Amino acid sequence: MVKNNFRILSINPGSTSTKIGLFDNEECVFKVNIEHDQDVLKTFKEISDQREFRLNTVLETLKENNISIESIDAFSGRGGSLECCEGGTYEINELMYNDAKSMRIVKHPSALGIVLAYELAHKYDKRCFCVNPPDVDEFNLEARITGIPGIYRESRIHALNQKEIAIRYAKKVNCKYEDLNLIICHAGGGISVAAHNHGKMIDCNDIVNGDGPMAPNRSGFIPAKPLVNMCFSGKYSESEIKSLINKNGGILAHLGTADIKDVVQMIKDGNKKAQIIYDAMIYQIAKQIGAMYVALKCNCSAIILTGGIANDKYYIKKLNKYIKDLCKVEVMPGEFELEALASGALRVLTNKEKVKEYIGKPVFNGVIGD
Repeated sequence: MVKNNFRILSINPGSTSTKIGLFDNEECVFKVNIEHDQDVLKTFKEISDQREFRLNTVLETLKENNISIESIDAFSGRGGSLECCEGGTYEINELMYNDAKSMRIVKHPSALGIVLAYELAHKYDKRCFCVNPPDVDEFNLEARITGIPGIYRESRIHALNQKEIAIRYAKKVNCKYEDLNLIICHAGGGISVAAHNHGKMIDCNDIVNGDGPMAPNRSGFIPAKPLVNMCFSGKYSESEIKSLINKNGGILAHLGTADIKDVVQMIKDGNKKAQIIYDAMIYQIAKQIGAMYVALKCNCSAIILTGGIANDKYYIKKLNKYIKDLCKVEVMPGEFELEALASGALRVLTNKEKVKEYIGKPVFNGVIGD
């Protein structure tokens, strides 16, 4: 008899916490955000060194909540530090595990999701998956090329939530994701605006390398010459410049806070600067949506606004004034990363999706022909 009920544990490590969710098929039966002691995290020289600490924390949490590891059929871990790959659900193999564990490509805690899922699965003889890791790259060739040979645009994006939102919207309108053209704007700590063309994210702003709209703590696009002048001014170190781009820039640099709730309250209190900066970010998001509309050749089924900032009425109202005449606008606030990890694994376990194999070779190698 073919099994049709599966218990899946989703694992999503972040900078200061590890989120886990237990799912019986699509139903979430347990979810927790495990906050880690910052003093403990500081004792680890490298992020990869946190592996055993986080693994033990997950196991202790499950034990405290009377959840038997033996009852779990599969582990699904958030990914990272992989060679760029196609979207989909991957069975974690040794090559993927080693790339994530080494963090040789990108040093980020999310890579530990693969490591923890793999080690738990092998210890307890279960299956393990990674669903739409941050390294998903489905760009058109035209989207990669810049005006400087050898520098190419990269796909660094909220791939997990972007794809999950697209699948959920398609289900809502009784369609398949692969049959739709969508623009999805994920606005949270980082902001990604992607063009989904029949199941492929053909273009998007790079949320890691400084592209697209500014975000709560990221600079977004910066004119090249002024940035070069900053780099050679002698006033900033290399790490300080990089920090301004993807950690201490954006709303935080202007207003001293990266919390949009604080910004909205500033505006309510009559802070004109706060309103100008927030309006500028919204304007830049609208421009990025317009660019993705063109990338889809102006053939778009819907624009979907998601992420934590999509809960803010001011943001939605202001942004809608720019984009409402392009096509239907759908608001789906929040993020569904734990759910996405579970649903991707479930689709494979129930034979609704073909599992993919990670081969450790980038989908684009920098060669564009003569």
